[in-house]
Amino acid sequence: MAIGDIIVGLDIGTSKVSAIVGEVNNFGQIEIISSTKCKCHGIQKGKIVDEDAISLSIAKTIQDAEDEANLKIHSAYITVPGKYITIVQNSIIKEVKDKYAGISVKDVGASIMQIRDIEVPEGKTIIDIVTESFILDNGEEVQDPVGCLSSNFTIQAQIILVDKDYLKKMTSIMKKAGLELDGMVPITLAERNLILDRNELNDNVMLLDIGAGNIEIGVFEGNKFIYTNTIPLGGDTIRRDIELVLGISEEEADKLKRQYGLALKSFIDNDNDIFLNTCNGENKSRTIKSSELIEIIEARIEEMFSLINKDIINQGIKPRINNVILTGQGITNINKSDVAGKIALNIPVKISTGRLVSTIKPSFRTSYALVRYVSSKPFSKSVASTIDITSDKNIFNTILERIKEFFYS
Repeated sequence: MAIGDIIVGLDIGTSKVSAIVGEVNNFGQIEIISSTKCKCHGIQKGKIVDEDAISLSIAKTIQDAEDEANLKIHSAYITVPGKYITIVQNSIIKEVKDKYAGISVKDVGASIMQIRDIEVPEGKTIIDIVTESFILDNGEEVQDPVGCLSSNFTIQAQIILVDKDYLKKMTSIMKKAGLELDGMVPITLAERNLILDRNELNDNVMLLDIGAGNIEIGVFEGNKFIYTNTIPLGGDTIRRDIELVLGISEEEADKLKRQYGLALKSFIDNDNDIFLNTCNGENKSRTIKSSELIEIIEARIEEMFSLINKDIINQGIKPRINNVILTGQGITNINKSDVAGKIALNIPVKISTGRLVSTIKPSFRTSYALVRYVSSKPFSKSVASTIDITSDKNIFNTILERIKEFFYS
């Protein structure tokens, strides 16, 4: 990463495509120079159902970003749902070329190339190497071994694999939108450093991002990324339940969900009347109790956490999780959702209070987290997206030629 590098991050979700264009400043931090979004309906229940619709939404989002940032974008990174990801844990011992000179950048680079040498399952391909830690010959564990005096070191890392079919589809979709694919990052891996606070980063936690159509599960043991998956339920599912059960319009159902969002009926203070005015049938209006609405919300949220609980039990990882952190527009505006989660999972649950969460608009958090993740990628020489910069004084294009070493290849 270098000062002035520009990184483009795209989050392609169930309801929208959002983009962040970020530039690395003099302090090595990301400054947002553009944030744009566009509605997208090409993904349903976590599956690609309309490639053209997705590519058009991406193209529109990028066009708006170009207009806002006064540049031409040729490539971008994207997020990938956990359901398409496989994580392989690996560790190797690497001999140091010159133990008296200390561990060099070349030694670390060679170890990363070596640790990715695994037997890749059929239908999968490597998209990332996540370095967890380096252990020196005296047993000391460090995050950056460069310069340390040691005859050898052990590198521990996660090799991130993606389904080849999904990669091919997304590459095709990006090309239709006029973009090259810089790289892919699992959603919860990208979000980890943004959503979790300092103590949670060192804990065994499950990060749950509940969006419009999907629940993204990410389980971390300190720096180790051990599991990710996707469950095709979200905030839109709750809204559709309200719409169907009460027989009202989508707009009114969404309004009621936002106005009366409560995850547990037992927390109702006043079971007041709600007047419905878009009912199906001859009578367009009727009155219900707020408890009837909350029952619908409670039932779906209970199912969500039940499915999450079943998933982590089946994976054998539930006993290893100390805390659960909730984020996502599909759930955080529903009061007491953390309490409902604690009851269902029997694990402490809290809404994210990460230091940076409140500084980014909810609709751009994942795309911003993606850009931050890429910019802070250790041991990578260049991760910049391909951009043509347009000068305000003289209209000319300067092509930033970057060697993509995000995949260490």
